[in-house]
Amino acid sequence: MLKIEANWIDLRYLDALASQNTFIHRLNPCVKLLATLVFILAVTSFPKYEITGLFPFFLFPAVLLAAGNLPTAPILKRLLLVAPFVLFIGIFNPLFDHTPVTKIGSVMVTGGWVSFFSITIRLCLTITSALILVATTGIDAIGSALLKLGVPKIIVVQLLFMYRYLHVLVEEFVRSATAYSLRSFHGDGIRFRAWGSLLGQLLIRSIDRANRIYQSMLCRGFDGEVRLLRASTFTSADAGYFAFWLVFFVLIRLFDIPELLGKLLMGVYK
Repeated sequence: MLKIEANWIDLRYLDALASQNTFIHRLNPCVKLLATLVFILAVTSFPKYEITGLFPFFLFPAVLLAAGNLPTAPILKRLLLVAPFVLFIGIFNPLFDHTPVTKIGSVMVTGGWVSFFSITIRLCLTITSALILVATTGIDAIGSALLKLGVPKIIVVQLLFMYRYLHVLVEEFVRSATAYSLRSFHGDGIRFRAWGSLLGQLLIRSIDRANRIYQSMLCRGFDGEVRLLRASTFTSADAGYFAFWLVFFVLIRLFDIPELLGKLLMGVYK
């Protein structure tokens, strides 16, 4: 049960990272959100068989990790949590796409394997950039940025509630699992036959807890607006940050940098 509680506390770690005061954290949330969206669009716009052209995009999360003083291990740990979904999305490509693409020695590499690795790299890049955005901005600031960019308020509020109530759901599960373990004489976890009643109780407890939280929010004047303690202003640093990454993404999207470097090195050592 200690492992469940540790994972529950670990869910709030990104919010703690967002409270730092680095150069990246001080940037306008709208600028960081737009830069991340442009990054995701550029990554996903490549053909399905592209691999080498995606490598220069790793510079974006690497720079943000260093400039934002973010630990690498927790970000990679959260990336591994979605690894099964990444594998599930692309694992069937080698079974259906047998188009010959290249040959390594005597082994013929089909388009299915190439597209599988391409999808894996894209998902790793996009998910990592989203995690870094939350860790350097905070979910509330992201919601405020979405409102400023014209996203309907109902969508933003639902997004914020989904993020917040995830913690509530996990907390109720921890309490239910702890109560089960204290009343059970078995040390091998929750038995299969108890999962039905446990999930039913979890649903009822979560709804009741959500209603209490919502009533508390109304008593404190909640009206659907996202308010931040620190107002964000647009500065020259924000403009420089967005312009730099925009130009960088356009260049590495239009030109295959690894191929150009390979040709340059081949020409030098020829």
